[in-house]
Amino acid sequence: MSHVPQVHLPQVKVPATYIRGGTSKGVFFNLTDLPERAQVPGAARDNLLLRVIGSPDPYGKQTDGMGGATSSTKETVILAKSEEIDHDVDYLFGQVAIDKAFVDWSGNCGNLTAAVGSFAISSGLVDNDRIPENGICTVRVWQKNIGKTIIVQVPIVNGEVQETGDFELDGVTFPAAEVPVEFIAPVDPSEAMFPTGNLVDDLDVPGIGTFKATMITAGIPTIFLNADEIGYTGTELQEAINGDDEALTRFETIRAYGALKMGLITELSEAQGRQHTPKVAFVSPSKDYTTSSGKSVSSKDIDLHVRALSMGKLHHAMMGTALPLVPLRQFLVRLLI
Repeated sequence: MSHVPQVHLPQVKVPATYIRGGTSKGVFFNLTDLPERAQVPGAARDNLLLRVIGSPDPYGKQTDGMGGATSSTKETVILAKSEEIDHDVDYLFGQVAIDKAFVDWSGNCGNLTAAVGSFAISSGLVDNDRIPENGICTVRVWQKNIGKTIIVQVPIVNGEVQETGDFELDGVTFPAAEVPVEFIAPVDPSEAMFPTGNLVDDLDVPGIGTFKATMITAGIPTIFLNADEIGYTGTELQEAINGDDEALTRFETIRAYGALKMGLITELSEAQGRQHTPKVAFVSPSKDYTTSSGKSVSSKDIDLHVRALSMGKLHHAMMGTALPLVPLRQFLVRLLI
């Protein structure tokens, strides 16, 4: 009896670039390079991105994929020539889950935004007459997930993106070129920065407690809590929380009830399919602490501490989209006390 080999579909080759932006990194695609069925929203696009990143992975390592098994290293970006007036590029961000088969399109990644301009220039998505031979190229980005304008200033040397430099960023090992990012009007007049109508709410979470919370929708929807009210100092590192399943479940429950109160979901069950937003962050006054790299930081050198969770885990760095909201939240708390 002859053995008939099983026929497998051939692999699909899709041009892509793996880039770091800020404290995140992800796989970048030019929209027109994707298979035609994946150039529009839907299962084909999601399935392609899931396979590229290596999800869902029951081992939680994403060894068979481009993902780094953390929320900041398993991200995807799709760019295209902008359809908006006075913009160069449309930027769509997809946050891929690790152990679940879904891609969250509900928000932006502020750190990866820093890499959008560089990829857009290198991929020919920015008109040549806007790129100086030497100097700064201003890339006008339309963030499609949230419908907002972002300006990215990319250094150019001899007509090419300058990647090397001496700019150092906490959470990143090696220095590189500095890429300033401006979020233009993150909240327009038609939107409510405080979706509940209150600067500070009492967030009631059945079975857990009631907490003072500031819920803001600007940049990215975020729920801010006081660290001491939830049993933390505000100086915790990842291992203090990410290894505690009970704590993670508590944070996810708080996040779900906060999302409901913010009007981002209509039923608690919907929070499972919207893990990227809102974020949960907890804040405390400044105090001495040691960073994950072993660096000692004096309370005199900082104004406050903030720790934030992303995709169900304590993040290793502050999200670029949530960072501008922190001082506003602290101001509101002091104003109301």
